[in-house]
Order: sequence, then C-alpha cells, then structure tokens
Amino acid sequence: ALFNLHVPRTGVALKTLPSHPFDTLKDFARCVRHLWRDPLGQISLATTTLFWGAGATLQFIVIEWARAALGFDLSKAAILQGVTAFGIAIGAVLASLWVSLDRSIRVIPLGIGMGLTVLAMIFVHQVWAAIVLMILIGAMAGFFVVPMNALLQHRGHHLVGAGRSIAVQNFNENTSILVMIALYSLLLGVGYSIYTVILVYGLFVSATMGMVLLWYQRNHRVHREEVDRLLAFARAEDPHPQR
Repeated sequence: ALFNLHVPRTGVALKTLPSHPFDTLKDFARCVRHLWRDPLGQISLATTTLFWGAGATLQFIVIEWARAALGFDLSKAAILQGVTAFGIAIGAVLASLWVSLDRSIRVIPLGIGMGLTVLAMIFVHQVWAAIVLMILIGAMAGFFVVPMNALLQHRGHHLVGAGRSIAVQNFNENTSILVMIALYSLLLGVGYSIYTVILVYGLFVSATMGMVLLWYQRNHRVHREEVDRLLAFARAEDPHPQR
C-alpha cells in the first residue's frame, strides 16, 4: 500500500462504476462481449486464456511426471517447477526485446511448438535432460505469453478500459485453469498414466493454438482492413516500434 502511494497518476479519468450489483454484472458482461468480438482482442484473449489454463495444469503434470520418470519426491519436483519459472523469465525478457506490439500475433506458432515440445517429457528419464527441457518449455512459454498479454492489454484499454480489461482477462483465465485442472484430475482419477496425460495435454495445447492461428488468419482474410488498421494503431502506440 505504501508503494502504491508513489505510483504517478496517469491523468486518465476514472469511469464511474455501477452502484447496483446487477448493473455491475451487466457492465461486466458488456466488457466480455466487447473483447471477444474485437478481431485482435478475441485472439489475444483466447491465447492467454488457453495459456494460463495450460500453464497451471503443467505445474501439476511436472510434479507427477518427476515422481514417475525421475523418482523425485515433492520437494525435488518443486525445484523443476522453479527451473521452468527461470525459463519463463528468460523468454519474457527476450520477447520484450525482440517482439513489437504490432507483431505479437507472430508468436502464436510458438504456442503450437510449445505443446509439441511438452511431448518430449515422455522420453526423458535423466535429471540433466529434464532441466534442459523445463528451461526450454519455460522460455517458449515466456516468449509466447508476454507479447499476447501486451496486445490484450492494449486492445482492452481502448475497448473497455484497463481495469475492466484485467477483470475480463482474470475471469477467463481462472475459468480455464479450473476446467483444465479438473480435466487433468479426471484423467488421473480414472486410471490413465501420467505419460498418457502428457500426450493428451501436449496435443491439446498444439491443436488449440493451431485453431487460434487459423481463427486469426480468417479474421485477417475477412476483415483485412480492420485488422490492418488495428495493427497499425498498435504500432503507433508502441514505445519501442523498431524491435
């Protein structure tokens, strides 16, 4: 709270929130519709929603996989989660340096590759290989999610406001997390091995990211002028357009 006191004001006028809870729900539903109908907002929202659901599930997968493939207990498996986080940090830094806002869409194929890379976990039984693989998966994840999240915040800010955009994003992402972890638990609960779960998980991530890529390509084909205008707008607002 003390640090927040020193955050400089942006000068943006705050929008008045509805006073009645029902009106708040209607306002939230309106914001959800706006973001899901925007040609770029829907793509970035879909990718971040899928990513955070997949990312949360991967944390549980890593723990069970480390036990089955490497003989790790919970404390050692948690170290692999930290290794993955280290890779995410590397990918995030590289993305901030190399990917401009208007080129964010170009990282979607990396999401497809990330899902396929996860499949390599099935064949890894050495600790050193597991560390390398976790860093690689984390780096791909970080490089993928940072540009898409930036694009989502950009579109959300202009469509519904930054605060409402974050609320919509959190709602979708947490829903995705709950659904995907529930499916993961269901697969293990009915007796499937962790290797089968990894196979299903990797193919699911790749397939859904591929569908999002096709979705964007359709948007660009059907609404080319609108999409190009929005990308040009993003380019104009990017403080580092030459990356």
